[in-house]
Amino acid sequence: METSPGSILITGATGFIGRRLAQRLVNDGFSVRCMVRQTASAIPDGAEIVRGDLLEPATLDKALAGIDIAYYFVHSMSGGRAGFERRDREAAQNFVAAANRANVRRVIYLGGLGETGDELSEHLKSRLEVADILKTGTFATTFLRAAVILGAGGASFEMVRALVEHLPIMITPRWVSTRCQPIAVDDVIGYLAACPADERSSGRTFDIGGPEVLTYREMMERLARIEGRKLYIIPVPVLTPKLSSYWVGFITPVSPSVSMPLIEGLKNEVICRENSIRDLFPLRLTPFDEAVQKALMGS
Repeated sequence: METSPGSILITGATGFIGRRLAQRLVNDGFSVRCMVRQTASAIPDGAEIVRGDLLEPATLDKALAGIDIAYYFVHSMSGGRAGFERRDREAAQNFVAAANRANVRRVIYLGGLGETGDELSEHLKSRLEVADILKTGTFATTFLRAAVILGAGGASFEMVRALVEHLPIMITPRWVSTRCQPIAVDDVIGYLAACPADERSSGRTFDIGGPEVLTYREMMERLARIEGRKLYIIPVPVLTPKLSSYWVGFITPVSPSVSMPLIEGLKNEVICRENSIRDLFPLRLTPFDEAVQKALMGS
């Protein structure tokens, strides 16, 4: 059922996903407000800018005033490794309280794929905890769960790219055999942009992934082939994800506070367990090689 949503707020509007979605929604004719912590040049023309910080509750009422639908794209790993779970929890709780006061109708959250249980990495546990906190609000929450997102500037993609480009011979832990279901950033934006006008997505959780399931080894080998590089990968059982996260943090351009939790999460298989969103929004999903080629060109 299609609807005509009112004003839309994007939190994390200058981030990898937020800035792309802001441009898409403006192009689609939506009334868009972008919440930023500082003045930012990445906000598209036609979008309203408001200052707000989820760790500063006093700034949130103005940001959420008059908002019908809000996107939640905030995470705290970039603020430092220590205590990011606590900051994520506090930010989500502050957001829920302010969104309830503002009578926000819907919230759309992009989090991570991953099975529940004690074996999840701290990063994936925190993403799922945020989803649970958002679901306590008086609004309906749509939760999209993605694995590796392929696009220029995305932390996971840039980390894999740096490994391929700087380490022609890799001695790796067993996580290279872990399966994941990478998805092109354009497809993620397509799903996110389709949700506001379709109430069938309201209050539901969806797994989103690309058309191929690959191991991390296969991902790196195919990226190397696309770039015309030779790559030799030697997995060894004694090197754990936690141990490997230390040297990966030195090699990649991604901040160690972000790259280390991501690497530790590579032990967890992240593939779609259901594909109902494909029936709801039948997008043409981008093949892995095509998504990588676009990312390497800066898209």
